[in-house]
Amino acid sequence: MIDAVGNPQSLLLLGGTSEIGLAIAERYARRRPLRVVLAARPSPRLDAAAATLREAGATVSTVEFEASDFDAHPAMLDKAFADGDIDLAVVAFGLLGDAEQAWQDHARAVELAQVNYTAPVSVGVSLAERMRRQGHGRIVALSSVAGERVRRANFVYGSTKAGMDGFYLGLGEALRGDGVGVTVVRPGFVHTKMTEGMKAAPLSVRAGDVADVVVDAVAKRKELVWAPAPLRVLMSVLRHIPRAIFRRLPV
Repeated sequence: MIDAVGNPQSLLLLGGTSEIGLAIAERYARRRPLRVVLAARPSPRLDAAAATLREAGATVSTVEFEASDFDAHPAMLDKAFADGDIDLAVVAFGLLGDAEQAWQDHARAVELAQVNYTAPVSVGVSLAERMRRQGHGRIVALSSVAGERVRRANFVYGSTKAGMDGFYLGLGEALRGDGVGVTVVRPGFVHTKMTEGMKAAPLSVRAGDVADVVVDAVAKRKELVWAPAPLRVLMSVLRHIPRAIFRRLPV
């Protein structure tokens, strides 16, 4: 179980090569003995991720996970839970893609919707079932400020994150009283391989910065956090700007 100061004994990372997810796992692994299950496609990147966490002191296993193979998600989670309870599950997979291609390419738009929204719903329902059964646990869902007010610049991606964000906030409400909590994390621009080559937005952060926010949020059982924290104020302002003005802003 998660101890009194917020440290889990076991962690499932859905999106086992996610830089943010791995930074979270490494933070915990350096604090206390930690069993980590990495869920991702088999690849050299997954092997390297497992090796890094082992060096940090974690016991690591892997399960094969394909986000768009919805029918396989329950069996995948059965394998992830096979060695015991999961204290903390981090939902950290997703696609960004080319924003202009996304709304003009049918296949690409559908792929973004499936990976960024349908797949998180699929694993979220199955995670909730298993955590309710064990009577404890916390789910961390990595959302995005892009979903708070969807912008023309990346509206396909933003709309998928808006749906994912809403689902996990609602899931947290549904699980209230079952011993299971949900933390939704809304990062801004994060310097990772996914955003490499893109112009950084104001208040940009690194994967480790987001990890620090998550570790603190789990310890304090927070339901919703921003990374960095000042984004909360900025997004509160942006949400209330009239659309005619909002569309002219360079955001």
